[in-house]
Amino acid sequence: MSSDKPEVLVLWPNRPKQMAILEERYRLHHLYKAPDKAAMLAEVGPRVRAIVASGEVGPDRAMIAACPKLEIVACYGVGVDAIDRVACAERGIAVTNTPDVLTEDVADTALMLLLMAMREAVRADDWVRSGRWEREGPMPVTTSPRGRAVGILGLGRIGKAIARRLEAIGMVVAGYHGRTVQPGVPYRHYPDLVALARDVEVLVLSCPGGAATRGIVNTAVLDALGPEGFLVNVARGSVVDEPALIEALEQKRIKGAGLDVFADEPRVPERLRALDNVVLSPHAASATFETRDKMAQLVVDNLAAHFAGRPLLTPVPPP
Repeated sequence: MSSDKPEVLVLWPNRPKQMAILEERYRLHHLYKAPDKAAMLAEVGPRVRAIVASGEVGPDRAMIAACPKLEIVACYGVGVDAIDRVACAERGIAVTNTPDVLTEDVADTALMLLLMAMREAVRADDWVRSGRWEREGPMPVTTSPRGRAVGILGLGRIGKAIARRLEAIGMVVAGYHGRTVQPGVPYRHYPDLVALARDVEVLVLSCPGGAATRGIVNTAVLDALGPEGFLVNVARGSVVDEPALIEALEQKRIKGAGLDVFADEPRVPERLRALDNVVLSPHAASATFETRDKMAQLVVDNLAAHFAGRPLLTPVPPP
C-alpha cells in the first residue's frame, strides 16, 4: 500500500461497499479490531489525518490529542455527542455527520414503536404463538392512537417527519419542547418540558444527546405524562433517566413505552426486559439497507471532499 495515502483511523466499520472504497483510497487503521487499542493509537496516532466515527463511538479529547495531524472526523450517524466537538473546535478539526438520509426511516420507527406500544403488538403476537387465543379467547382490548395529544421533544428534521406521520393517523400534535422557538411551524412551543408532558398523552423523543439533554426526561416529566401516557424514544438513551423510567413502568405510573435506545447499549437492564408494557428495539431505527448505504456514502463523500479541498457536504457547526 502506497505510503502517500492519507492515514485514517476507523473506530467502527462502515458498510461493506463503502469500506472497500475507503480501503482503496486511504491507509486504514481499524481500531475496533485491535486487541490493544492503546498500543495501536500510540503507534499510528501521530500519522492519522482523519477519523471515521459513529453515532455511538467517537474520539474523546485524549484520542484527539494523540492525533496531532488530525484534520477531520467523519461520523456515520446524525448524533455527534460521542465526539468531543469542543476539542475538535479548539484545533480547527472539521466534523461531519449524515443528516437527512435517515430521517424517514427513524420517523417510521417512532411511529412503529408508538403503534406497537399502544396496540400491544408484542403481546398480540405471543397471544397467537403461545396458544392463548385458543385457550383463553380474544386478547384484552388495547388503546387507539386517534385523537390523542402528542408532544415532541426535539422538533428537528426527524421530529417534523414524526409529526407528519402522527397527524396522518389522526393524532393531534399539541406542541414541542426545544432550545429555541421555531418560526413557521404550526405547533406550540413549550419552554417547560413538564408542562408539555402534562398536556399530552404521548411524548416522543427525537432530540440530540449530550450534556444539554442528559436525563431531561426524569421522574417529574414521567409523572406529568401520567398513568394513561406513553413514551417513545428514538433519540438517545442518555436523554431519559432510565431507572426512573423503569420504576414508572413497573408501578404503572405511565401506561407504556417504545424504546429504540438505552443508557448503556447493548446492555439493557433485566428489569426493563421483564416488563410487558414496553416495546424494545436494538437501536435500529436507521437500520435499513437503503439508509445505511446512504449514510456510509456520505462518510466517503465528505472525506473525499475534504482531501480534495472542496466544501464539505454535511459539516457540523462548532459547538
